[in-house]
Amino acid sequence: MSKSGLFDEFPEVSAKQWKQKIQFDLKGADYNDTLIWESLEGIAVKPFYHSEDLDGVKNFALPEGHNWKIAQSIYAGDAKIANTKALDALNRGAESLIFTIPQEDFDVEVLLANIDLNKTPLHFNFEFLALEPIKKLLTFLEGKSTSAHLNIDLIGNLARTGNWFHKMEKDNSILEEIYRLVKNQNSTSTISVDLSLYQNAGANMVQQLAYGLAHANEYLNHFHGSSEAADTERSRSAEGSLPIAFKVSVGSNYFFEIAKLRALRWLWKSIAPAYDLNYDCHILAVPSKRNKTLYDYNVNLLRTTSECMSAILGGADTLSNLPYDTIYHKDNEFADRIARNQLLLLKEESYFDQASNVAEGSYYIESLTQQLAQKALDLFKQIENSGGFLSELKNGNIQRKIKESEAKERQLFDSGIIASVGTNKYQNAQDRMKDDIELYPFVKTNPRKTIIEPIIERRLAEELEQKRMDDE
Repeated sequence: MSKSGLFDEFPEVSAKQWKQKIQFDLKGADYNDTLIWESLEGIAVKPFYHSEDLDGVKNFALPEGHNWKIAQSIYAGDAKIANTKALDALNRGAESLIFTIPQEDFDVEVLLANIDLNKTPLHFNFEFLALEPIKKLLTFLEGKSTSAHLNIDLIGNLARTGNWFHKMEKDNSILEEIYRLVKNQNSTSTISVDLSLYQNAGANMVQQLAYGLAHANEYLNHFHGSSEAADTERSRSAEGSLPIAFKVSVGSNYFFEIAKLRALRWLWKSIAPAYDLNYDCHILAVPSKRNKTLYDYNVNLLRTTSECMSAILGGADTLSNLPYDTIYHKDNEFADRIARNQLLLLKEESYFDQASNVAEGSYYIESLTQQLAQKALDLFKQIENSGGFLSELKNGNIQRKIKESEAKERQLFDSGIIASVGTNKYQNAQDRMKDDIELYPFVKTNPRKTIIEPIIERRLAEELEQKRMDDE
């Protein structure tokens, strides 16, 4: 901004002076009780922020030239059908593809036929852990310049299901072999950390960040002990290869979610140098399922739009939207297209492709970022001092803390303090959903033997919706 001296005649106003003026205008009401509220993370949110709030705050700027990709998620139970959907999505504006692979015998050549692999980034979500199918995939991708994220997350599977894929030793052995296979493919990354599980289960943002960081640190510790792995990491980072990927769910607390993603990137940069890693992380963002509703489902369109905006401004690298009916429909081409078009509208018509770094310098967001990052770092240190993330998971401490946070949020939802339009506020009594359900939209109880207690995803509206459905 040009320093023309236009404002030289006006004295600077300190934060103290602003607060005094506000206190005067309150006419006796208490400043703290009236205007300051506390978030679920224990952060006191003030009515105004000042440049003084940035004193000592670190710079959270995104990497220069940062841009985000529109991703389409596709279930690949049938490779040919999935390929047809992928090509259609690319023709309609998708820039990246996320394939969920349910079984080992998938045909990679059919799945990726006619896709321009030199310019279409790929993400994979394997619902199994096996070496041979991934070997075939890597062989197929060899020599192509597309970036590929295998997104293998052994600890995430343990946390979600309560069991390893096989046994811990075998899982680690397969992961290490895959890691060695990709060491010469600088455009392929192996490991992912799934923070979305913690958010969808009810963890607050500080917990999400700390658990995600501690989760990632387990992998860093594991591979850092291997000289081959360390040499591989140094060579890959020097050549600019793809980093570890974080999958993040984004909720409806708009400014906090922006700060959460920025804090995650800063936290990664804080621990990576300890392992001689000099590359950035890759953030894949998806709207949360926790606040999505069965009744008045069109409101989900508004929720996901806000959440996608937070993800973009927070610095997500890849963004995949949720269809408005994702919790109760198996497949809906219309809903998929609208979800993709929401992102296209943000990118092509709302200029969010040019706005990813506008949060930098905002007194409020910079302050939130600093506080979330610091609180998460403190919790991360506590976890490490207690033996690390896996130890805390096996002892049930992570599960217990998430349950406590979930119960606190649910109480606010049940009392109406956390509002859900069309569900606990402004219900449409004429809504009927019982005959339109293709997927069971509530927590499934399927008792089975597990080595640890699994972390269960649970939507806020489930109990209320079940009662409404019973009353239809």
